[in-house]
Amino acid sequence: PPGCPGGAWGKMLPRLERGEPAAPEPSLKSHGQAPGGPAFRPPAHSRHDWIGPPDRLSNLRPVIFHVPQDESALERRLREARQDTQAWNQQFWAQQNASFQQEKEEFIYSRLKAKGLAVRDETGQKATLNAEEMADFYKDFLSKNFRKHMRYNRDWYKRNFTITFLMGQVALVRALRWLRWKKKNVGD
Repeated sequence: PPGCPGGAWGKMLPRLERGEPAAPEPSLKSHGQAPGGPAFRPPAHSRHDWIGPPDRLSNLRPVIFHVPQDESALERRLREARQDTQAWNQQFWAQQNASFQQEKEEFIYSRLKAKGLAVRDETGQKATLNAEEMADFYKDFLSKNFRKHMRYNRDWYKRNFTITFLMGQVALVRALRWLRWKKKNVGD
């Protein structure tokens, strides 16, 4: 997957499934990951962010951010803004998806009960509703959560504007540093 140098995630996955550590490297903190985050760890020599498999609750792919040893205060602010946004996003979508699933099950149960049907048919398969009936649920769920989604979108844009602004500042500082280095070395 993108963000996984040399397809390394595919090589790490079997080790993780067996319960073996991905690498006997330093703690997650050295890779910019807060405790309680994903259990996978990139090797210590990695110089890239690593993207893991989708989280089972939020369906978002967790990122372990690379922390350079010479990280400047501005670069740290950028990384921390990205980490904070990832955690915020993770929490929102885990809660939203759990709420969606619970309300969907309740809706299906109530509709089946109103029809005099059981949750499972005679073969043991879960009974389902047709697309038109489910459309009622989706419409109601979206209407009920409209304000919550509007707040999420507003906050998401604010966070991403901040991240983009910090990325621009970091890029400018790096470009100026490179130009000073080039001027110094060309002049020698």
